[in-house]
Amino acid sequence: MAALHHPAREQIRLVDVMHALGHPIRLGIVRALASGEETSCGAIDVPAPKSTLTTHWRVLRESGVIRQRPEGRRLYLTLRRDDLDARFPGLLDLVFAEDAELVP
Repeated sequence: MAALHHPAREQIRLVDVMHALGHPIRLGIVRALASGEETSCGAIDVPAPKSTLTTHWRVLRESGVIRQRPEGRRLYLTLRRDDLDARFPGLLDLVFAEDAELVP
């Protein structure tokens, strides 16, 4: 497996994070990771084909929202909450609160 690009904390840009969180499937993935626990890619129930999910995981990873860790043939995901809170304090709380208001 090729090396996965994860930007350093200081390289995370707000515009990239907002783009990543602006898609409903990616926001659902981030919500599933909000507990802070590492989760395998297959454990997240998202209504999309695997090839589409791969693209969403790449966007989230390259924007600095998640970290992917390969182990054998599996990828494990974690939300980079500490890095995002350090760069953009309160952003994830605001996004989650706004998203919760939209859900019936």
